[in-house]
Amino acid sequence: MPEKPDRNAIEVVNVSKIFGSGEGQVAALDTVSVSIRENEFFTLLGPSGCGKTTLLRLIAGFDFPTAGEILLYGQDIAPLPPFKRPVNTVFQSYALFPHMTVAENIGFGLEMLGKPKAEIKARVAEMLKLVKMEALAGRRTSQISGGQQQRVALARALAPQPKVLLLDEPLSALDYKLRKEMQIELKRLQHETGITFIFVTHDQEEALTMSDRIAVMSSGKILQVGSPRDIYDRPAERFVADFIGESNFLKADVVNATGGRATVKLPSGVEIPASLPEGFSPSGKVTIVVRPEHAQLGTASPSASLSGTVENIVYLGTDTHFHLRLAGGEPFIVRRQNSRGAGDGFVQGGQIGIMIGNDAAQVLKD
Repeated sequence: MPEKPDRNAIEVVNVSKIFGSGEGQVAALDTVSVSIRENEFFTLLGPSGCGKTTLLRLIAGFDFPTAGEILLYGQDIAPLPPFKRPVNTVFQSYALFPHMTVAENIGFGLEMLGKPKAEIKARVAEMLKLVKMEALAGRRTSQISGGQQQRVALARALAPQPKVLLLDEPLSALDYKLRKEMQIELKRLQHETGITFIFVTHDQEEALTMSDRIAVMSSGKILQVGSPRDIYDRPAERFVADFIGESNFLKADVVNATGGRATVKLPSGVEIPASLPEGFSPSGKVTIVVRPEHAQLGTASPSASLSGTVENIVYLGTDTHFHLRLAGGEPFIVRRQNSRGAGDGFVQGGQIGIMIGNDAAQVLKD
C-alpha cells in the first residue's frame, strides 16, 4: 500500500444531529468537527449513547444532519442518499443472504451496480483470495462460522471498491479469541486495500490495536483525536484517561507552566514535572493522571514522590498489581512487569514509596 497522504477523505464540519422536538429533543451530536485522512484506519471510540454510531450513519447517508457539512474529498455529501455515496457499511449483524453462497453474497453488490458478469467473476475471485475464503466459495453463508461470515461481509463491502468503508461494531458478536484474530485481519485488509476505514467501537482494546488515529467521544462531542499512543499516554481530559486503561488521579498545585510542560506540587510537598495538553496553560489547583505502569515502587523515604500502604497485591502472571492507599487516603495502583525469579520484598500492610518519573504525569483540562 502507498504511504498515507495528507489529504482528507472525510471532513465533518460543525455537524449537529437533534432528535425529537421541544422539551423532548436530544442532541445526539453537538457541533462535531473532525477530519479523516485518506487511507487511514480511523476509530470512533466511546460508550453507548456517545454519538459514534449516529455520526457513522450520517456519513453513510442513513440519516441526515440537523446542521453542518459532511465532505467526501471536498464534496458535500450530506444531502445525498446512500446509493449515491461511494461508501459501504459493514454492520454488526453482517446482513448476509443465507440462501446464497459465499461467492454470490460477495458479488451481490456488483450485480446491483450492473457490472458485467466477467468483471463480477474476476472481482469475486480477487475478494475470496483477499479474505482467504476460496475453499468455501460455494458454501451457503448459513453453513459457515461467525468468523467466516465476518470475512464474507467484509469482502462484499470491499468488492465495489468504495472510497470509504464504515464498520459499525462488527466484532462485538465474536468470542474473545476470534475477536483478537479479526482485529489483526481487519488491519491487514485495510493496509492491503488502501481504503479509508472508519470503525465504531466501545472497546478500547480494539481501538488501540487497529487504529492509526482515534476520536474519543462522549455526550455527542469529540473530546480528543490522536494516535493510540497519544490518547493513552497523553489524555487531555479526565474522561479520556478514565475510559481508556487504568489511571491514578491526583490533586496538585501548579508551580509553573510553559512550553507544554509544567511543574506541579503534590500533596506530599514533592514537586514533579508533568506534560500539558496542547494549548493548555493552567494555574492554581489541577488534576494530574499517572498510569499504573508509569510509577515505580521503592522503600518509603523522604525522596519518594508519594508514600502509602500496600492494601493488596494481585499476581496476574505477566505482571503484578499493587493496590496502595496513599498517606492522604487516596487509592493508587502500580503495575509492575514480572521477571522470572525476581522478588520485590513488598508485603501486604507494608509501607512503600512511589516514584513518579519525568515523563509519567499528565495535567488534565478538567
